This record gives sequence, structure tokens and C-alpha cells, in this order.
Amino acid sequence: MNAQDVRAAAVAGHFYPAHPGKLSEMVESFLAEVDVEARPMRAVIAPHAGLVYSGQCAAHVFGRVEIPSTVVILAPNHTGLVDAPRGASIWERGAFETPLGRVAVAEKFAGELELRCPLVAHDPRAHRDEHAVEVELPFLTSLAPRSAIVPIVLAWEDWPRCKQLADALAGLVSEWPEQVLLVASSDMTHFEPAARAAEKDRLALAAIERLDGEELLNACRREQITMCGRAPAAVVVEAARQLGATRGEVVDYRHSGWVTGDDSNVVAYAGVTIA
Repeated sequence: MNAQDVRAAAVAGHFYPAHPGKLSEMVESFLAEVDVEARPMRAVIAPHAGLVYSGQCAAHVFGRVEIPSTVVILAPNHTGLVDAPRGASIWERGAFETPLGRVAVAEKFAGELELRCPLVAHDPRAHRDEHAVEVELPFLTSLAPRSAIVPIVLAWEDWPRCKQLADALAGLVSEWPEQVLLVASSDMTHFEPAARAAEKDRLALAAIERLDGEELLNACRREQITMCGRAPAAVVVEAARQLGATRGEVVDYRHSGWVTGDDSNVVAYAGVTIA
């Protein structure tokens, strides 16, 4: 494997411990709180903040899922860096480095998706400093160390492109010889009082529960809901709906005030499973 094909960890030691033992202990402590039997899912939505804030919420998602050999992770582009001409930046080959080991890229799936969807293009620069894929990986490496990922960062949030990517993903997943899990990486409302954040997030989560990606985007725009991964979530719920899912289930909701003790200005997190 060429060195340029290995995406180095960007936020180890910041969003989560860089020491393998400490990171493993943290993830296992979160997963130990999930007393539910794992089962197959079409898709999930999980947060991507620092694990001290959002890790327990993410554990309530990943601890419920039988994680297959291929995991597609769609995330927002927080950095604004993008070379992909149409804004869907994929890392198409190699691996992502983590303190718990390398996570391989599912290169065949990634390559086929690029062929099927002109929105998607290999774009290492968009991934170099982006945390929203990386923060999900400690859970995947702990629960399914042999699984491979298809990491995609989205730099847009309009419905036509979400629908186009969802169509391509649903078609490819339906034909793939093995099960595929779709993951949307997203936090919910940012920097508002906890009660107001919950009020807004109920509207976004209601659309997600109905698997209505277009209404999710409309609600976020109409109500000024600062859900950072609304486009990834819209893609995932639409693709899951096309694949036969009927409803999403919110399995956890919390906010940063649960850790800081300050409810006046929080970031909220939701975990959703879609069977």
C-alpha cells in the first residue's frame, strides 16, 4: 500500500485518546452500557463530536448493529476543503489510520459507486483534516475489525443531489453480494439552550423517523436547525427507504450539557437505527 493512500488520524488526542489502551477502554465502557442484542440494520445515524460528549450516544447506535463487511460512512464537510468537482468527496483506496489499527477502504464498492454516480470523485484533500468519518472508526474497529469502509464527505445540502446519490447507493447496495451498512455521521443542533435544541431537533428527528429526507432538509432550512450532517442523513434515509426500510428509531438523544453541567449553550446528539 502506498503511503499516500493511508489517511493519517487527524484528531487523535483531541476528539478521543491517542493512546490505544485508553481509547479501547473508553469505547468498551460506552458499549458496556448497551444491553440490547445486536441485529442487522439498513442504516444508522451517529454523532461525531469528542467522544467524552457523544461517545455514549454513538455506542447506543453501534452496539445495536450487526456490522457487516462493508460500511459506507457519509459525513459533512466541516473544513470547506474540496477538490471533487461536484462536492461528494470519496477516499477511494488504501486505509484510514487509527490508534486501534488501520481500517481498510472497500475499494471495489468505492470504485463502482464512482462509476455509477458522477457526483462522487476521489478527493484526499477533503478528508485530510475532516473529523466526522474518523470519530466513528473506534467503534467499528472495536466491534468489527475486519470491516472495510467507504468514506464520503459531502459539501452540499440540496435535495436533488442528495436524491441522486441515494439512488446510486440504493441501486448498488441492492446488487452487492454482501450486506452493506449505511452510516450518516451527524450532530444535531449547535450552540443553543438545551430546551430549545430539543424542540428543534424533534422536528428533524420526526422527518428521519418517517424516512423523509427531503422534509428533513426543508425542516432544517425552515426552522434554522443547525444539524451539521443533514445532507448525509437525507441521503442515508432515502437510500434505506428504497432498500425496504420503513421507519427510523431514535435510540438515544443527549447534549453536551450532560457532561459540562451547562445547559445554556449546548451541542445535541442523536442516535438513530433504521432497519
